Amino acid sequence: MCCSLKFELCALFQLNDVDYTLDPIVTKTSIFARVPSSSPTFLTKVKILSPTLMEVKLWNDKREREMYENFAELFAIIKATEKLEKAYVRDIISATEYETECQKLIAHFKTLSSTLKDTVPNIERFHDTYKMDCPAALNRLVTSGVPATVEHRAAAATSVTSSASVVAECVQNFITAMDSLKLNMVAVDQVHPLLSDLSSSLNKLLILPADFEGKTKMREWLSRLSKMGAADELTEQQARQLHFDLESSYNSFMAALPTAGT
Repeated sequence: MCCSLKFELCALFQLNDVDYTLDPIVTKTSIFARVPSSSPTFLTKVKILSPTLMEVKLWNDKREREMYENFAELFAIIKATEKLEKAYVRDIISATEYETECQKLIAHFKTLSSTLKDTVPNIERFHDTYKMDCPAALNRLVTSGVPATVEHRAAAATSVTSSASVVAECVQNFITAMDSLKLNMVAVDQVHPLLSDLSSSLNKLLILPADFEGKTKMREWLSRLSKMGAADELTEQQARQLHFDLESSYNSFMAALPTAGT
């Protein structure tokens, strides 16, 4: 290319609807254009056919072309997921819309990452190499693998299942303690373990406040029993009072439980 010929190159490489301006490097016979390092491409040779018409070659063969197209798809999926996560957090889209679109992106990501497992074995490294800055997308696609709405539902279901189990345990311990008193099992070494189990199960149930009647009364009775000998027995009046406290606490416990609709 003679010095008198003034030639300007403004080549554009389109990557999933994002245009990157190529930086021209001119030699006598060719022009090399380098895509910015944040883009998944490489040094590109541009053959000069005429001052107005050029052939831009971005790959050497079909296999290489397919590889870079897959890179572009992966790049786009990660970026799109990051935008979707931010839109959901900012309440720009509904939970239903978010979940539908997120499931699509996750499905596409899993399919593509499986295809690229040999060329892109580490998604985090791909993310860092192209300076993508998409932490929310990495968490959703790589760490979690499910939409945030699904995570929340799963956590809620686990909590409900756990709570139901503890409620059943509390009910059983209430009934066992009251029945034992009816059967005249009033020795300290008989009563104390039952009240200890009941107190422990009540403390597991997070929906009950710290000052819940049942918790308070069980602590008082355990404190009283711990000052007595193992062979000591409750008097008739003490046994009657304990049974009354257990029954009152049980009724308060049942009233404190949320109904099916809440």
